Amino acid sequence: MLKKLLAVSAGLLLTLTVYAATTEWADRHPDRYVVKKGDTLWGISARFLKKPWHWPEIWQDNPQVRNPHLIYPGDELVLNGGRVGHGAGSIGPHARVSQDEDAIPAIPLSALKQWLKHTRIVGENEYESAPHVVGIEENQLRGTAGQLVYIRGLAAQPGQRLALVRPMGRYYDMPPVDEGRPREVYRQTPDERDGRPAMLWRHGPIERTLAGNVRFLGYEMLDFGVVEVTRSGDVSSALVTYSDFEVRPGDYVLPIDEKPYDDQYAPHAPASVPENMRVIAFSDALNAIGPLQVVALSRGSEDGIDNGTTFSIYHPGEQVVDRTDYTEGSFRKFFNPRDSKVTLPPEFIGHVMVFRTFPRVSYGLVMDAVKPVHLGDFLHDPDKTP
Repeated sequence: MLKKLLAVSAGLLLTLTVYAATTEWADRHPDRYVVKKGDTLWGISARFLKKPWHWPEIWQDNPQVRNPHLIYPGDELVLNGGRVGHGAGSIGPHARVSQDEDAIPAIPLSALKQWLKHTRIVGENEYESAPHVVGIEENQLRGTAGQLVYIRGLAAQPGQRLALVRPMGRYYDMPPVDEGRPREVYRQTPDERDGRPAMLWRHGPIERTLAGNVRFLGYEMLDFGVVEVTRSGDVSSALVTYSDFEVRPGDYVLPIDEKPYDDQYAPHAPASVPENMRVIAFSDALNAIGPLQVVALSRGSEDGIDNGTTFSIYHPGEQVVDRTDYTEGSFRKFFNPRDSKVTLPPEFIGHVMVFRTFPRVSYGLVMDAVKPVHLGDFLHDPDKTP
């Protein structure tokens, strides 16, 4: 046990030493900072560090903070080797009586409310076997809270509570049309006329093409209500106890996700960046988004992504034609069409932190951005330049 503790301590020391060697402090930072209500871990780190995901550097100078996830308004943090004095105006060591709910969050969780609880990614087997609503009480077309719904394929006991979900689309990526370009990611929305068979992956794009393999990423499901089983059978009945909007035939029920998200997040750089990790969807926009908005990303836990992983976002460089040396109609342009095309360097957009992961897809919050984030933007190691 002692050897294990020593190994863990050595590993932690090495990690902090690496951060200390690479961390850049912001200009004119103070020697100390008093945590205020409304602060977040990212906000404090971004204020004093040029790279906020190097937050362990702050805690290295603050051994009095036993758990960096549990710091409170009124706590005093030492910055960059500074020392907290005990003279006039000094807070110094003090006793604190606070509830855990008073602790400042790592990120503004209010920006994630609908995505923390209301969206999930499921695999093909789970989607294919999910019980589904076939009817509403009194043969109505739509149902609301307080009404019975009838569910086919459900194996559950009376009193069991389940989540009402609705498919929003499926994600997959394919080889690029143009050679040398990144794989293209698609989000296909469901066709209600054809029901579940049209949405299942085996009825979608073939998994092998002449250009290469297609990679299925998952089905995106929206959690919008809760039902309680009242009768079990070939067709079970359940009472809608809560619903954000009307229930309709074709909706599904899945087990309630008791803990859909982490209580705490610690921003950190990735151990490695999966190949071709890209922005594939937005939470509440069609074309572009900015800070404190949610994006879906094309890689997940199978690719080594965990909650808190922070990436830089880049917009791929545009491909342009060099019209100076390769003028239209020239022999040079005619015989060297590929040489006439130039790919511009990628443009830095901002940072995104992952807050929820699934096997092949993850959700992230855009922490900061100097330009709008677009679909297809790619992710990179925040400590390196592509």
